[in-house]
Amino acid sequence: MITITEFQKIGVGLSGFGMFFVLFGILLYFDSVLLAFGNILFLSGLAFIIGLRRTVHFFFQRQKLRSSAFFLGGVALVLLRWPRIGMLVETYGFVLLFKSFFPMAFGFLSTVLNIPFLTTILNKLSGSSSSMV
Repeated sequence: MITITEFQKIGVGLSGFGMFFVLFGILLYFDSVLLAFGNILFLSGLAFIIGLRRTVHFFFQRQKLRSSAFFLGGVALVLLRWPRIGMLVETYGFVLLFKSFFPMAFGFLSTVLNIPFLTTILNKLSGSSSSMV
């Protein structure tokens, strides 16, 4: 069984609140203060979960420099009160950063959610060729 430290628990809470504030900021027509607060909470939560050294290593790997620049540039634009443009740039960077994770997440969702129509769509998105789930 994997043990979770207190720092990782705090990191999950920070990341969860960060995602909540980003979603709430988007729902309130791109409120720049909520988006900036959510971005800061999400990034600090990520650092608490996987550690500061691993976070820096994740964002500044040679093959991920372009996507990290888009993501962190989008965060900077949101902090500089350009929320719409910043969120577009940040979303593009997020998709580039985590594109290798999406098939695994879709495959996990297709096994957890046992809704026939949704399972078929998630299997196609995950690249799974098996129709038996």
